[in-house]
Amino acid sequence: MEFETQPVIKPGRIVMTILWPAFLMSCVSCGVLFSLIDPLDLIIFGEKFNLSSQAGYTIGFLLFWVLGCIASTITVILLIKPR
Repeated sequence: MEFETQPVIKPGRIVMTILWPAFLMSCVSCGVLFSLIDPLDLIIFGEKFNLSSQAGYTIGFLLFWVLGCIASTITVILLIKPR
């Protein structure tokens, strides 16, 4: 009985498989969100957002990127076959 061997996937390739789609979706998400809403108009937990517009864009981008990374990581985990 022969066992099918899986190709070894390099860790760098897995990391880029997670980060690159998350980065692209973060770009699109920020473009859509901030074309509709000004970061200075945001109210978070009942408090006015007291940072500059650029800080709002940066925080929004990083939050969308983290959410995209979580989604991409789940996809990678589901695609890896158990041994």
